[in-house]
Amino acid sequence: MSPLSPSLGGMAIPVKWRKMSETGTGAFRNRIPTQLRRSLPLYAVVVVLFFFIFNAHVFTLSSPANSIISHQSTQKPLQSDEHGFPKKIWQSWKVDPYHMATRDLDTAKTWTTKNPGYRYEVLTDHNDMVYVESQYGPSSEINRPDIVDFYRSVNISIIKADLLRYLIMYAEGGVYADIDVEALRSIKRFVPERYWDSLAEIDMVVGIEIDQPEFKDHAILGSKCMSFCQWTFMCKPRLPVMLNLVESIMAWLDGLAAKQNVHLSELQLDFDEVISGTGPSAFTTALLKEMNRIKPPSMASKEITWDNYFHAMDESKVVSRVLVLDVEAFAAGQGHSDSGNHNARGALVKHHYHASNWPSKHPRYAHPVYGEVERCNWDLACVEKWDRDVEAYKALSIEEQNKLKEWRKLDLERERERRLKEQEQAIKLEQLGEAERKAKEEQKRRDELEREMRERMRVEDQALKPLHPEEHGAEEKKQEGEGLIMFGGRPVPGQSLPKGQEEADGEGKKADGQQKQQGGQQPVFGKPAPEKGPFGGL
Repeated sequence: MSPLSPSLGGMAIPVKWRKMSETGTGAFRNRIPTQLRRSLPLYAVVVVLFFFIFNAHVFTLSSPANSIISHQSTQKPLQSDEHGFPKKIWQSWKVDPYHMATRDLDTAKTWTTKNPGYRYEVLTDHNDMVYVESQYGPSSEINRPDIVDFYRSVNISIIKADLLRYLIMYAEGGVYADIDVEALRSIKRFVPERYWDSLAEIDMVVGIEIDQPEFKDHAILGSKCMSFCQWTFMCKPRLPVMLNLVESIMAWLDGLAAKQNVHLSELQLDFDEVISGTGPSAFTTALLKEMNRIKPPSMASKEITWDNYFHAMDESKVVSRVLVLDVEAFAAGQGHSDSGNHNARGALVKHHYHASNWPSKHPRYAHPVYGEVERCNWDLACVEKWDRDVEAYKALSIEEQNKLKEWRKLDLERERERRLKEQEQAIKLEQLGEAERKAKEEQKRRDELEREMRERMRVEDQALKPLHPEEHGAEEKKQEGEGLIMFGGRPVPGQSLPKGQEEADGEGKKADGQQKQQGGQQPVFGKPAPEKGPFGGL
């Protein structure tokens, strides 16, 4: 019957059952020391704690996508200095460096020569689309397929060139320079020494190109009389100003295409539309807007304008995280804006303009008689005279206007002839320079071949040179005097003997000779020859 049966009531538990219970948990408890039994809960807590520590990744709540984004955000595809400016030089041109003209290649080489620690890359008309797709396509981190489609639809070369530099600088940053810009100083000189300790507070480095605000009300020159240079500039990647500029260009071109009632690929632009829509004027407008957007609270009450901050700059300055260099840095030698010359210590680059032929496809406004006002090159007196002549022309009769047009036509013909002669002369000089370079390379190659041939002939003549009798005897004596060693009493060529042994060997040879004359036999291996028997010594 079970000990828990109710029929037992208050009966005492039998001894055998009491012994069985003592062999259960009570007996087990008695076998564990008291101190260890008290520490068991603490040990359990420690084990659980270590389990959670070493398996924390299992219990994290972050999603895989967040982990990937966090990992990608820490990656730096380009080598950068300690302040975030990528050490990369970008240029774009029609062809790659292997197919560039000598003039373009020599200019491009100045960037790698002056900056050996920088990476260098040229995007061309053949690989620019691949680059844009890789950086802005659906599988990219930026993920802007609308930009990819827009860039693909644009057919105007200068517009694509402007867009491409902005897309490059937003995606990867670094230094951008047009293919016809020569590096006069290293990129390190782009930042004056007094800013080296505060580079972390600078996101962009630009220079003044045109500083002629007195023409801001001029009908033609007003939109381009104040601008930053965009044929050379430096910035960190992912600056909002670059993407905002691209988006504003896209909106402007879409609106212009709608106005002309054509597809984006069939758009027609004149010179001023290019300058103000995608070129230096658009670049300047975007920068000024961004400067005002992020200006510090200490400048909140004052708007950042060209006249207030950048006109007639004596030295560089930082405004809203943009380091602005004076006009001499990137645009020296222009003949206006007090730009100085390229021999100045502050001149960092030299723009040769030999790749700037796009105005031929997008002409400036030219008066039928007085031509383009840009020919005045921002000279105030010249511009004012052009304005007066244009106004006077409007007051003339049709006959007088036609007569002036005829005179102008003759002037233009003479000007075209002069330019053609200059171009022909330039082409001849370039061809002559190329021919001279090739001739020098060919002559250098011939000289090297001739030197190799002479050296080979000298070696062959030396080997085939006949010896004179005296020299021949000396050579024989030299060979006879070569070191010998004895093997079983016989000489072995190739080793030398002590002097005394050589003399002894000589006497031995003499004795052998006498023995041969007497009909005797020479000892073999140091033993005497057998006596001659009836069978000839056999």
